[in-house]
Amino acid sequence: MIPLLGLAGETGTLLAEFKKKIRDKHSYEGFVERAEEELGDILWYVSNIATRLNLSMSTIASRNLQKTNDRWPLGDEGDHAFPSLDDIYPKSEQLPKVIRIRVYEHEKGKRAKMELEDGTPIGDPLSDNAYADDGYRFHDVLHFGHYAVLGWSPVMRGLLKKKRKSDPTVDDVEDGARAAILEELIVAYIYSNAKERKYYDKVRNVDSELLTTIKRLVSHLEVHKRRAKDWEEAILKGYAAFRHLLKTKDATFELDMVKRKITVIK
Repeated sequence: MIPLLGLAGETGTLLAEFKKKIRDKHSYEGFVERAEEELGDILWYVSNIATRLNLSMSTIASRNLQKTNDRWPLGDEGDHAFPSLDDIYPKSEQLPKVIRIRVYEHEKGKRAKMELEDGTPIGDPLSDNAYADDGYRFHDVLHFGHYAVLGWSPVMRGLLKKKRKSDPTVDDVEDGARAAILEELIVAYIYSNAKERKYYDKVRNVDSELLTTIKRLVSHLEVHKRRAKDWEEAILKGYAAFRHLLKTKDATFELDMVKRKITVIK
């Protein structure tokens, strides 16, 4: 407890120095030197706690940088930094790089349908499965975000009959029922958060704790290669499409895995 209390105390002292700086502005001389001293004390207590837990400070720092870059990446965003998840499989088993899908209300206030641009049905009609009309019958467009931005969606892969049966293990683990159920769980989990925030209207960032939980849920799947930032982008683009459908009740979307975007065609 002593180093923990010391850490709390030194943090309080550092805050007191900032308070003086804010209050006295330029008349408070020696602020940088005092801040450096207090930060050094904080670092000592952090190192002390790490040593007691048999943890390496360099490992702690390295993993923190990895986590930060996963959430707020810097550097190259090119194709080689975002490899496809299924290009090594036969063409017939690959998700189309660009695809247009129509989602529309089949029964007013009750059911929605999804179909390809040529009218071919995709899956079964969906209802809200709720007491109140909350538009969840249109939730398939949330999978569109996963498809277009992450290049991943066991649900859409199954509906489009693009399961990678040439590799029985991948077909079972990555494209099977468990992975699809997990994706539906993630969509439902995010939905409860999004509903409280007007379905992320005018929201630029998703809660970091939510993204961390999602990353843990998919840690055993191929999509673990995607960063928290990629998940955030997929969520926000999916909900932009969802909000559009709530207004129009009928729309055709183009999913582009190359440009990683969802475009409203009509």
